[in-house]
Amino acid sequence: MLGIWILALFLLGTARGKEVCFERLGCFTDDIPWAGTIERPVAKLPWSPEKINTRFLLYTKNNPNNFQEITAINPATISYSNFNPSKITRFITHGFVDQGEENWLSDMCRRMFEVEDVNCICIDWSSGSKCQYTQASHNIRVVGAEVAYFINVLMEQYGYSPSKVHFIAHSLGAHAAGETGRRRPGLARITGFGMNQAIGHLDFYPNGGIQMPGCKKNPISQIVDIDGIWEGTRDFVACNHLRSYKYYSDSIISPDGFLGYTCASYDIFQTENCFPCPKGRCPQMGHYADKFKDTVTSGIQKLYLNTGEAKDFARWRYKVSVAIAGKSKVSGYVNIALYGAGGNTMQYEIVQPNAALTYSGVNPY
Repeated sequence: MLGIWILALFLLGTARGKEVCFERLGCFTDDIPWAGTIERPVAKLPWSPEKINTRFLLYTKNNPNNFQEITAINPATISYSNFNPSKITRFITHGFVDQGEENWLSDMCRRMFEVEDVNCICIDWSSGSKCQYTQASHNIRVVGAEVAYFINVLMEQYGYSPSKVHFIAHSLGAHAAGETGRRRPGLARITGFGMNQAIGHLDFYPNGGIQMPGCKKNPISQIVDIDGIWEGTRDFVACNHLRSYKYYSDSIISPDGFLGYTCASYDIFQTENCFPCPKGRCPQMGHYADKFKDTVTSGIQKLYLNTGEAKDFARWRYKVSVAIAGKSKVSGYVNIALYGAGGNTMQYEIVQPNAALTYSGVNPY
């Protein structure tokens, strides 16, 4: 009899484990693709919205340094805040074991305010991210549903159009953006970074997408970082992964320093065979990538570029042609430096010392 009761409880728990429903957000299942796949082998359901406690932290030009916490559950908090329904809204969210009050999110908002006047909302779901990854990867679905609910309230209260919403997400947070877009179609744009998979219209692979310059520094110098001990420690643990949001932040103020070149692979890109940009210009990785969305006619476009080792990460590519006059062979070397209104670069050696130089019209290096 005891065995029958144990079996009954097991079956009951299994049945309940396949779906969980929440009043505002609807139901969530553990069916494929949420479980039973290589990426998600463990079947789990997300925690409740109350336990995850998704927070919306508003920054604007009127309050660039101190956020105003707003919530769609109490729309009056939006009305009393500096939220401006006539402006574009950019949501930013963090990933696994991170939090919405980390400096990089608010710093990104402030960089935006240097070039545009927007509502910048940092999403904090740290109560649902600081747990086992298998659980966090399911909690993120509730975060995406919360953002969709927030946008629905904006539509109802202000007649706000989803076409004025841009969702920026790092790492696991990108799954929230996908869930929001599924629940509330018509978003202007979704930007996800810190992932390996090709999932967008334009997919950028800085430095090939694996090993980032500056991530093999001496451990002590990396931990004692210019941005502080905590940021340096984070970089030491997950440097390559964290570079992505730093690149995006720099792209806001240096768009031309993050040009992506269409190429079959990073190895081919390094041979210079994919240089220069076509007549339609190269897409810009980061904040201004949407300017080039109409250039993608079908499928996924992979683009490659290089960055610097540390702030500022922007880099510019130049092609130099050297014309050598005469018919005789000479031995020597050629250095080049670039000069401009902002100063000059160091000298770069473009021909090896004692290399034989033969005139043949114009030789590109």
